[in-house]
Amino acid sequence: MGRAQRLRPFGPPRHFVATFGAQGRFLRFRPESQTMSVAFRREGDDEHKEPEFELPIAVGPNLVTPRGLRLLGEAVERIEAEIAATGDEEARKKLQRRLRYFHTRQSTADVQEPPADASVGIGSRVTYRLNKADKTITIVGGDEADPALGCVAFSAPLARALMGAEAGESVEYQGREDAIALLAVETDPETQL
Repeated sequence: MGRAQRLRPFGPPRHFVATFGAQGRFLRFRPESQTMSVAFRREGDDEHKEPEFELPIAVGPNLVTPRGLRLLGEAVERIEAEIAATGDEEARKKLQRRLRYFHTRQSTADVQEPPADASVGIGSRVTYRLNKADKTITIVGGDEADPALGCVAFSAPLARALMGAEAGESVEYQGREDAIALLAVETDPETQL
């Protein structure tokens, strides 16, 4: 069999015959057609943008102080006013995403009253000694936490270590027994507004 007889000048390659031949379909190249691969075609710029996800909501209960619930309501009002004032569609979408987050947080909020006894709970101002340094924090809900102002979320490791303890007790922290000595526990009046 000569070389000319082995080459197939027309028709699909053999592997196409094996896979598509039984179905009666062959791929044919038509130089006169103006088709373009999907890889080189772009409908618009929007299809190539990064997807915009919803703001993440913390797993677990949404425990807040009375002040935390008030702050959530104020955030909703402020964002609604910003949405009404903006004309930019892209900015409006970002604001609406934030509004959905705060609506969800507001509707799932579980307002916590301060503990009736002298134990540490949400809304407590705690003075403690850690590594020979005295510090004071207030334990609050996740959305009102601001460590720079001394407001620590109830879900933070430090707050979890302190919860339920009373003044005069020592608690374990970061694997050390008696790492934190509680000096004073009181209800923070600012969290109850």
